[in-house]
Amino acid sequence: MASGTLNELMDNAPAILCIDDEPDAIRVRKLLLESEGYRVFGAGTGEEGLRLFQMHKIDAVVLDYWMSGMNGLAVAREIKKLSPTMPIIMLSGFSELPGEAVGIAERWILKGRSAQDLLEALAALTQGKSQI
Repeated sequence: MASGTLNELMDNAPAILCIDDEPDAIRVRKLLLESEGYRVFGAGTGEEGLRLFQMHKIDAVVLDYWMSGMNGLAVAREIKKLSPTMPIIMLSGFSELPGEAVGIAERWILKGRSAQDLLEALAALTQGKSQI
């Protein structure tokens, strides 16, 4: 095991911002991702997600496409304005990528797919970043 405290190790773990208007979805993703060594910030609205994005060093964003208020596509566009290379994973119930979303997200994952799909996408997008 590497030397250092757990807090120091977690400070070096990739930080993932999860934005979803369903609190249970955020809780489940947070538990899953933290169990894999990621630091996770959760936001229940697009506006809250953008605030957290600006307050913390984020390595990737997991974003629900269909949210009330500011939808995922609007949030993704704002994030890309702030950080054009930020990896975004869009989660959706739609089986096909809507035309307006082409080029916004690096990955598009159908809700209900296995947790492994999300973990593999995050691993690929955060490769090279420190993990525990």
